[in-house]
Amino acid sequence: MEKRTAVIGWIVAAGIIAVVVFGIGCIEEKAPAPPEMTTLNIGYQPSTHQIAAMLAYEKGWWERDLARFGIEKVTMKEFPSGPPEMHAMLSGDLDIAYVGVAPPIAAMYEGLDAKIVAGVQTQGSAIVVRPELADEYKREGALSLKGKKIATFPPGSIQHTILSKWLLDNGIDPEKDVDIKAMGPSDAATAIGAKTVDAVFLPSPTPTIIEEEGKGVIVEWSGSMWQNHACCCLVASGRMIREHPEMLKQIIKTHINATEYEIAHPDEAAEIYAKWENANVATIKHSINATDMRWIHDPRLEIESGIEYAKVIYELNKDRYESKGIKVLEAGDIFDTRFYDEVTGKR
Repeated sequence: MEKRTAVIGWIVAAGIIAVVVFGIGCIEEKAPAPPEMTTLNIGYQPSTHQIAAMLAYEKGWWERDLARFGIEKVTMKEFPSGPPEMHAMLSGDLDIAYVGVAPPIAAMYEGLDAKIVAGVQTQGSAIVVRPELADEYKREGALSLKGKKIATFPPGSIQHTILSKWLLDNGIDPEKDVDIKAMGPSDAATAIGAKTVDAVFLPSPTPTIIEEEGKGVIVEWSGSMWQNHACCCLVASGRMIREHPEMLKQIIKTHINATEYEIAHPDEAAEIYAKWENANVATIKHSINATDMRWIHDPRLEIESGIEYAKVIYELNKDRYESKGIKVLEAGDIFDTRFYDEVTGKR
């Protein structure tokens, strides 16, 4: 009996020791550190809307500000429009993107793991018609575009979304009453010059370039089509948000600094853009003065439009989304303002 009691005692003691050791192991076990990141990949487009991205790189601010986080290299990747840029982000090739608000929303419907974390600018696109069609547009407005070929960015882009909504608002079916051609800015500018399209709807500076070359006439700025509409924004991948929150806050700080600098020094901003895109400096300065674009950095200025874009994109793809059980995205699905609020002290 004493022997049996002793054995039971040893079993109980061993069990207690095991529990204690296991418990200590659980207490001491730490979550794995996020993988080291030495290169930051930033996407952008050849538009004066996104000069802040170029300016921060040109002045060395990206690498200077992010060095303390282990970033050794910042790679800038140019895209002709938002949809292909978001394909790259879906593939994991971009950490940060300067892009229109609509493309990431369209990509979020397709599973993009990302959020809009800061604003970039509002308005700033224009309808340009061939010179011989300008008087007709002045007389009839939007209705003069019925039956016409219009080049703009691909479906899911800001330009395609705004153009489609504006046409519908004016009683024009964007699928039946006009022929919308998906093109990047250079191809669209070439097409209107060659008269293979009747009009284009593009972001600055391309409308001013087309007009100065005598290939078209600007007849409508996007602010008159949709007042104060959001255009470009700063998007962060889910990985950046979850694994590198402090670095993301610095990225937003650098973006804010670049935005404030371009607002205060528009001529220098134009010179940087002209250098990057091999453009005429005088034309870019003219474009910045002529456009209804406004550079911003507060993401809240884009939330109202973002919600509307989500509805428009959903309606344009309703049958497919409903068949997959996808619902209309809401503000919390699209925006994450926490980092901007911490940086600016707005929370």
